Amino acid sequence: MDWSIQETARLTGTTSRTLRHYDAIGLLPPTYIAANGYRCYDEAAMVRLQRILLLKELGLSLTTIAEVLDRAEDPIAALGRHAVSLGRERDRIERQIASVTATITRLKAGEPLMAEEMFDGFDHREYEEEVTERWGAEAYRRSDEWWSGRSAEEKQEWKSLVTELSQDWIAAAEAGARPESDRCQELARRHIEWLTAVPGTPAHDPDGDLAGYVRGLGQMYVDDQRFGANYGGTAGAELVRDSLYRYLETHQV
Repeated sequence: MDWSIQETARLTGTTSRTLRHYDAIGLLPPTYIAANGYRCYDEAAMVRLQRILLLKELGLSLTTIAEVLDRAEDPIAALGRHAVSLGRERDRIERQIASVTATITRLKAGEPLMAEEMFDGFDHREYEEEVTERWGAEAYRRSDEWWSGRSAEEKQEWKSLVTELSQDWIAAAEAGARPESDRCQELARRHIEWLTAVPGTPAHDPDGDLAGYVRGLGQMYVDDQRFGANYGGTAGAELVRDSLYRYLETHQV
């Protein structure tokens, strides 16, 4: 089945103007132009459009989205990763809804508020205890101050950077890239550059043990499934670790 540009816009909640723009920049060309001049889209185009809209919601730019989509990868596997990410976000939002609903109920009933209940799902500090244990309270304080002081736009840009890096690692793992390859070594460089941007960590401290810190994180990605999930699972986490280790061996950091 094929869909006209008007049908596609209606079904996806976008506009014909947006779809024409995607065509103009080469992000989503129509499958063909009908005799009446209308752009038409087949199932493969609709799958690509679904991924475009999902990646936009993650905050990626259209240029980055094009780079992600143009990789030679299985769209089913890629959509599977999107589904996992959306599931995590859904769980977080459901917890927030439950906490806000509970607050409303207590306020209406004149009951005392429960702070623990009110802020379930608002968990940007969920790793406070772990960070404090690993690197000290000062490290957590400085990194939390840095994050809290950023604007909403800056936070979104940072999240986009993290998402893009994770997607690139996953794509490299799925392509069978080796740790010593130029592709993985460039990713390792970007990864270390990202780590050094966060105040309060040994990576940010000029006198800190950057190499030791990176090695420890690399192993943690493999050992801790919460972090490994960011790179597609154990195999992806191992590629990140091994690539980081190789980069440390061949560069002065």
